[in-house]
Amino acid sequence: MPPKAKGQGRDAASAARGASAARGAGAARGARIAQAFIEPVADDPEAVSALGVARGRLAAGRGLLGLRRMRVFELSGALPGRAALAGLLHRSIQFYNPAKERCTLRLQAGEAAPIGADEIGVLVVERGGERRPAAERWWRHETGTTVEIREGVAWALELAPGARAEAADDLAILRGREHGLLCNPHWQDARVASGVVPLPWIAERTAEREAAVRVAGATRAYRPRSTQKKKVAAKRGAQTTGRRRRSGP
Repeated sequence: MPPKAKGQGRDAASAARGASAARGAGAARGARIAQAFIEPVADDPEAVSALGVARGRLAAGRGLLGLRRMRVFELSGALPGRAALAGLLHRSIQFYNPAKERCTLRLQAGEAAPIGADEIGVLVVERGGERRPAAERWWRHETGTTVEIREGVAWALELAPGARAEAADDLAILRGREHGLLCNPHWQDARVASGVVPLPWIAERTAEREAAVRVAGATRAYRPRSTQKKKVAAKRGAQTTGRRRRSGP
């Protein structure tokens, strides 16, 4: 490995250790993470439509037995207890309408998410747009504390046995007219949870994306010296040839 590449690898590992230490320090100071799954009480027209399209037009959708859609919020910071947290979410239209939607709170990874054991969860978030500043301002006004609030869309896919993992991946990300439905990769990110839903889920996906961007940037920044010298020589040669042609015989 070239010397610079080795240094960049060490820097990336150091950054990862620093981020892990920061998360540990935050937990030590009482920071918590909570998930709030918001699901319509009545039939969801968007989920019904997506199910029809998947079954009728996509090969992977033929084994799709059911499809549900819910919004999911992740709150991180100095959060109150379960009852107080539920009351705050219930009071604000920033999160949901109790007359039309129901809210399921999840405060620990061991608690069940509203995605059944026979379902696969697909999280879809807007790339770089998952934070909810208005909700954060409302929270600060009501409680006097600062939290980070992120929002995404969670799809629960019920698939026929034998086609679970592959069909979920094929249905999740749009790859053409006959592949993908739930996530447009041009401006969204998706993550499939075939087992226990992670806690955090949105923040973890965001951290993975940011790490990938940093690695890609470091890769683009590194150029072997021999390559740079070749490019400089080629550019000088092209400039010399151009001057000769302009001057003529």
